[in-house]
Amino acid sequence: MASVPFDQLDGFIWMNGEFVPWGDAKIHVLSHGLHYASAVFEGERAYGGEIFKLNEHTERLHESARLLGFKIPYSVAELNDASTTLLKKQGFQDAYVRPIAWRGSEQMGVSAQNNRINVAIAIWQWPSYFDPAQKLKGIRLDVAEWRRPD
Repeated sequence: MASVPFDQLDGFIWMNGEFVPWGDAKIHVLSHGLHYASAVFEGERAYGGEIFKLNEHTERLHESARLLGFKIPYSVAELNDASTTLLKKQGFQDAYVRPIAWRGSEQMGVSAQNNRINVAIAIWQWPSYFDPAQKLKGIRLDVAEWRRPD
């Protein structure tokens, strides 16, 4: 992975329906999402130029937003299209995809129900943890005995 700080990478970020130069994708320091954690995100991987289980991730992003009490202003199909278009625009084959939605900075306070819902998608190069020979040979995995608390 790159040793360049993330705020200095090149490329584009999809933000509120537009492809914005990477360095111009900014939010205000008083964004509600920053102060009250009124944000939802997904962590996705792209392999060979395809985003793994994209639709399932985007549906879960929408459901997470609903559970936090807000509606994402873009459909699952619109966000899926934005992600696949951005991946091609960035020119990556193996990458990390980070869609995020958050309440904006129009109002501060616990509720802030009238704040704008912002959405962004960033994609950066993230090569495989395994070299091609290891992937062809296969790897051994174990299922952890630990379970998440309910």
